[in-house]
Amino acid sequence: MNKPQCITILGSTGSIGTSTLDVLSRHPDQYRIHALTASSQVDLILAQCARFKPEVAVMVQESAGRQLAERVLAEGLPVQVRWGAAALDEVAAASQVDAVMAAIVGAAGLSPCIAAARAGKRLMLANKEALVVGGDVFLRAVREGGALLLPIDSEHSAIFQSLPEDASSWQRRVQKIILTASGGPFRTRDPRTLRDVTPEQACAHPNWVMGRKISVDSATMMNKALEVIEARYLFGLSPDQLEVVIHPQSVIHSMVQYRDHSVVAQLGTPDMRVPIAYGLSWPERIESGAAALDFHALAAMTFEAMDEPEHVQRFPGLRLAWETLRGAPGSCAILNAANEVAVEAFLNKRIRFDQIHELNRATLDSLVCKPPECLEDLITLDARSRQEAESNLSRLS
Repeated sequence: MNKPQCITILGSTGSIGTSTLDVLSRHPDQYRIHALTASSQVDLILAQCARFKPEVAVMVQESAGRQLAERVLAEGLPVQVRWGAAALDEVAAASQVDAVMAAIVGAAGLSPCIAAARAGKRLMLANKEALVVGGDVFLRAVREGGALLLPIDSEHSAIFQSLPEDASSWQRRVQKIILTASGGPFRTRDPRTLRDVTPEQACAHPNWVMGRKISVDSATMMNKALEVIEARYLFGLSPDQLEVVIHPQSVIHSMVQYRDHSVVAQLGTPDMRVPIAYGLSWPERIESGAAALDFHALAAMTFEAMDEPEHVQRFPGLRLAWETLRGAPGSCAILNAANEVAVEAFLNKRIRFDQIHELNRATLDSLVCKPPECLEDLITLDARSRQEAESNLSRLS
């Protein structure tokens, strides 16, 4: 690299954002930070500003932004503080920015992702909702802006690393994509007892350190449903070419089966710094800080089929991925919005764990929409879906 890449991190206080900063800290001569953004964690982003000296810090919430501005001024940090959704879009599309790490959780990350895509950035996508909600609208922005879209989810990064470099030959050579899933904390739990799961139990993932929302999604397997949808849009394959298999050890992150039935897989320790480093440096590779995989100490690798009867009972939400992909345009966006409402309600102890799927199912069944054609349509659909989910929630709680 002749000059440092200029980076904006959308969601710098989350697990992906903090891991990204850890990787960047190992390569100070290769990267500099234009902007860090967060929703409300003032203490953490202030510490990040003090260490990494971004040009701009953006808070989604105005009250948090004003608080951060006061503290930045008091500490004499050379950081411009802004707030609001428009500021997120602007730091994602800023002319001096080369690459954007999209790590905001949920549909809130859609607009800045589209802004970065339209501006032709190297867009490192850890926000799966940009594709789940945005679908063809988001992909059109990527094409028209000439953006480089690089997946950061461990599964999609693994698939990307296992595909041929020539993207035009993917569909001709590939038979199917196999996404692996750890099975989360309830892989062996009696499905009849899932109604008693607490938020603390659902957030205790056996392999990965993640935020609470993503941890609950892993426990219900909705994260894998969203990843199936994301893979469909990222790699341009049909729903029938997407498969999920449980791999409890989280060593094989995903696989590609070719038409000659050979399988290419990407292996590594369960550490998000590996796909982050790959997204930052592609097509090169840089030090990530993750531990090397020790094959001598590696336990046996096992696999379980998702269609086993008990897994079908444990994880009923997974099949919604294929249902929405085959459904009316906008169905995936409805599912995502309903699930965000459902997970928040569960974390706030308004509904039981097993009612997350019940609420998602009810919202998909009760809402009919017209095909979204632009960002404004997607925002409207997301709002309508949340309203419908809240209405259905009132009948459950």
